[in-house]
Amino acid sequence: MELFDLYTEDRVKNGRTMVRGEPVPEGCYRIVVHVCIFDSEGRMLIQQRQPFKHGWSNMWDITVGGSAIAGDDSRSAAERETREELGLDIDLSGVRPSLTLYWEHGFDDYYLLTQEVDPSTLRLQYEEVQGVRWAARDEIMRMIDDGQFIPYDKGLIDLLFFQRNHRGAHTRRDTTGA
Repeated sequence: MELFDLYTEDRVKNGRTMVRGEPVPEGCYRIVVHVCIFDSEGRMLIQQRQPFKHGWSNMWDITVGGSAIAGDDSRSAAERETREELGLDIDLSGVRPSLTLYWEHGFDDYYLLTQEVDPSTLRLQYEEVQGVRWAARDEIMRMIDDGQFIPYDKGLIDLLFFQRNHRGAHTRRDTTGA
């Protein structure tokens, strides 16, 4: 039985928990995380979900995704999910999410990393992941169109690929001195 910590709309723990699979109580929110690993060529490491996995069975997805369980913060959840799903240790000490999306029942933190990874060395979690490979942005867009990739909004995929080399929303610093 997995428990999730619950938060206020301002992302403050409210001292309550919920059991995975139960509805999120009214006025409460939970944290999910995604990790997108890019290589130096600008490709994203993607994973294919197992055919027996509930939700988006057999479809391709971004590198890692999962829920923060009770006791996790966003960073530790992202590190744990990456270790569990891919057998890959990442260190997010001092790293903040590159992007946080708000959804109906919580907060979705996206960590964008550039790291050279040999997919053949990864230890995939049998219950969740059947395969991994590198894919370019345009390939992921075609896979969404073809129904092979989880149907993320293409604007999000564009933003993830853009943000991997940028922090914030500006393309340059203010040089007016004001």
